[in-house]
Amino acid sequence: MTTISRRELLGAGLAATALAAGSRVATASAAPTVQARGRLDGKVAIITGATSGIGRSTALAFAREGARVGFCGRREALGREVEAEIRAAGGEAMYVRADVTVPADVRDFVDAVAERYGGLHVAFNNAGITGRFQPLHELSLEEWETIYQTNTRGVFLSMQRQIPHMLRSGGGSIILTSSLHERSTRPGAGGYATSKRALMGLAQAAALDYGMQGIRANVIAPGIIDTALFRNATGASPELAEQSRLKVDAFQRIGEPEEIADVALWLASDESRYMTGASVLADGGVLAGL
Repeated sequence: MTTISRRELLGAGLAATALAAGSRVATASAAPTVQARGRLDGKVAIITGATSGIGRSTALAFAREGARVGFCGRREALGREVEAEIRAAGGEAMYVRADVTVPADVRDFVDAVAERYGGLHVAFNNAGITGRFQPLHELSLEEWETIYQTNTRGVFLSMQRQIPHMLRSGGGSIILTSSLHERSTRPGAGGYATSKRALMGLAQAAALDYGMQGIRANVIAPGIIDTALFRNATGASPELAEQSRLKVDAFQRIGEPEEIADVALWLASDESRYMTGASVLADGGVLAGL
């Protein structure tokens, strides 16, 4: 079998992250999801990119904690499945098919959720893509702009529409999904890394602009997480699947979407009320070993 170095594996995984659950090792297994405590009772939450992966897990977590959840994504069949799952568990959810790169879609989605549920208190701007990894001189302007349309411009458009609703609701929490690439990148990831590093600037600007009006803004930088985004980016080769069992991080396993959802839940709740303009690195210790 072809040997893949730890750095090559991390390079592939830094984008957003890992393989099917069956490739996870038993060593230092994931902690069980925290039991519901009503931390978002009475809150209205919006999530972008919530038809799978981290977004889906976060929609379920927010609803479990009492939030009324409005979420979007481009894959309607998957969106309806998540909506039905939340409702079957007794939660409130509203799926809207929307593309965060389209201003009219963002406007209609955010306004529809705020109107239906009577306000907005939490916004988890999670939608993102990786694009192809290639040297900068080979990265076309079209590819560069495609990455930025979703990862950066889409977040900006979403925040612009969300903030007025939050102000009218008396404040809230904005959370952005960044990546380990905001701190440590790899060859060929210029487009992706810069699109994610820009999110810290947006979060800090919002933190300073609206802190006195009760709005907080923070970033989550996930490490190697078991999502379709990673599988699509790497092709999920057998070699990579095998290497994913080795020393990726301090726990010698890849992360689960639910573990990032729990971080988002903490940032959405009043438990993080003094935290704003910050980035939470949730990488299982990957950077500690580099």
